[in-house]
Amino acid sequence: MLENFLAALRTFVLVPLLFLYTMVLAIAVVIVVAIDPKTKTQDRIVEHWANLFLAIPPVRVTVEGIDNVDPGQRYVVASNHLSMFDIPLLFRVLPIHGRFLSKKEVFRYPVIGQGMRAIGIIEIDRDSSGSSRAAINAGVEIAAQRGYSLLVFPEGTRSRDGELLPFKRGAFRIAIDTGLPLLPVVIEGTDRISTPGSKVFHAGSVVVRILPPIVTSDMTNKDDLRPFANAVETEMGTVYEAMHRARQS
Repeated sequence: MLENFLAALRTFVLVPLLFLYTMVLAIAVVIVVAIDPKTKTQDRIVEHWANLFLAIPPVRVTVEGIDNVDPGQRYVVASNHLSMFDIPLLFRVLPIHGRFLSKKEVFRYPVIGQGMRAIGIIEIDRDSSGSSRAAINAGVEIAAQRGYSLLVFPEGTRSRDGELLPFKRGAFRIAIDTGLPLLPVVIEGTDRISTPGSKVFHAGSVVVRILPPIVTSDMTNKDDLRPFANAVETEMGTVYEAMHRARQS
């Protein structure tokens, strides 16, 4: 009972404060990017925001496989998606600078939307496949110019029951088109921090396992896209189930 009360107290006090502070950070990042689009200050602002977000419940993080990441390499990062904590979690644990795809509705928030555009978050329209593809291609080009990796959730949306959803092929198509290695990342536990249907964030531990990157430079969408996507989905699903069982044992 006390634990639930403290969780609710932290959530309803700290989340509004973080939202207001996020608006301040968004204004700051719009200004610094306008002055210098390639400034590393924007990355420090993003990392600062991610750490604050994860401190609300708080979230305890264990990272496995960090040696699979080359900080000097750009990747297409493919991660499963369990809760709103996945994005700040990836910003925090991966030793690379990445930007993610976000649905257009999020950009409607005043100030915050402008801040997201300023740092290169890629806006997509789920209701229009043509404009969605164009937006993704434009975002990929911006990310390439700024030296960013792409963070993609192949499921397309958050799982509501803790089970992996079927993967879409967009992340794998981007990896093949760009020739960037695909870096699979498996997250376990964020769905217990932010339970579907609940507005309260609960303290807890999360495990992030980074799998070896997959070279795509010799792949084509015509011959390799489907088997490539299916193989990664199977591997990530198997790893996730093993992590989930280890948590329960």
